[in-house]
Amino acid sequence: MGYVATIGMFDGVHRGHQYVLRQVVETARERGMQSLVVTFDHLLRKDAVLTTLGEKRQLIGSMGVDRTEVLAFTDELRQMTARQFMEHVLRDQLDVKVLLTGYDNRFGHRREEGFDDYVRHGQELGIEVHQLRAEGTVSSSHIRQLLQRGNVAEAAHCLGRCYTLSGHVEHGEHVGTQLGFPTANLHPDSDRQLIPAAGVYAVRAHIAAGVYDGMMNIGSRPTFDGHRQTLEAHLFGLHADLYGSSMQIEFVERLRSERRFDNAEALREQLLQDAKKAKTINNNQ
Repeated sequence: MGYVATIGMFDGVHRGHQYVLRQVVETARERGMQSLVVTFDHLLRKDAVLTTLGEKRQLIGSMGVDRTEVLAFTDELRQMTARQFMEHVLRDQLDVKVLLTGYDNRFGHRREEGFDDYVRHGQELGIEVHQLRAEGTVSSSHIRQLLQRGNVAEAAHCLGRCYTLSGHVEHGEHVGTQLGFPTANLHPDSDRQLIPAAGVYAVRAHIAAGVYDGMMNIGSRPTFDGHRQTLEAHLFGLHADLYGSSMQIEFVERLRSERRFDNAEALREQLLQDAKKAKTINNNQ
């Protein structure tokens, strides 16, 4: 039967990626084939990632793609030319018959070749190669920049969904409890996933008991002379022991930057205002 395939990192599986995936799925159905995404187990650079490998698989699958093939970026793979990759991986290993590439997609050793070269190699190897038109100007690097500035609302627009961070709840110093705002301290599952800029955010938390609106502080608690970065989520209407449990946080909107307050009471007053604003934002979603 063979596959209609595309290749890429697909970090974040953002709106631009989603357009490519839809074209792959639709073309496969038209040709009576199956759809395939070929991706890699890590970024080539040291950038923080927008999605863990598990999240990326899930998001790609949610687009109706039949198969996701994750390749280990070994030295052998890194040294392959585009033609060698098309021959030994796409044709021989994966039975790719049609390859759809993004408008700026490049692969192979040092990414020295381009679309015209892929077409020529494909004609020699029996792989149809087509280039997809550009769909907007969304890129993973732009989304990273937005998150590093704390602009989670614009990042959500580019992603087509809220940015999420998954982890498990660990013990903290119970500062929030003393202020009347008990928090769940999140330890991310991946040390490579990007954490948005320090500040306070309106969030939505997914836990075993359900989905709860809330607010999250990312920072070092300067009012209490903290130094280590913490991610503390206060969930509205929840009174439960969450230690050790899994939690996924959706970042809805940034409320304010992190700052030092003169005393605990001043911080508590600000938290009351933050909570009111976060509830309004979440209710309007």
